Amino acid sequence: MSRTGRKPIPIPKGVEVKVEGNLVGVKGPKGALEVSLNQGISAQVADGNFSLDRANDEKQSRAYHGLARALMANAITGVSDGWSKALDIVGIGYRAEKQGNAVVFNLGYSHPINFEIPKGIDIDVDTKANRITVNGIDRQQVGQIAAEIRGLRPPEPYKGKGVRYSTERIRTKAGKQGAK
Repeated sequence: MSRTGRKPIPIPKGVEVKVEGNLVGVKGPKGALEVSLNQGISAQVADGNFSLDRANDEKQSRAYHGLARALMANAITGVSDGWSKALDIVGIGYRAEKQGNAVVFNLGYSHPINFEIPKGIDIDVDTKANRITVNGIDRQQVGQIAAEIRGLRPPEPYKGKGVRYSTERIRTKAGKQGAK
């Protein structure tokens, strides 16, 4: 059996899980998500735990078993606690400002960049620390939006200027060695 797939997921208080065929609905204090399961994967809720089983022992079924368990654990955590990703803006004159349903970035280009905030995502901007926090219940969407924001101005390797994850460490290169 899959080591990851066979672990039961404890359901926290305030979270409701409904299984309808290959569709699993998760509802909690932060919102609701739906996860679709692949063929051959069955789900059941018993004794405050959520567990998954697979129909056969083929390689693809074993892989989907672990994947489905990880996706369900992420959904349950998302609706109960939520997911967040922090980004830092490094550079002189680089800043972000929230205006309505958009974030305006000044990242050293000749023009400001307007980034529309998608539905289901909340972006907090701390202007003093030049830190942006992306919050939401869907882990994949939070990571995707954080990656898109980082992609506006990825950190460069000489001075480290740009937008980076707060946990990211930039290895800087040495500059020119000619003038001493």
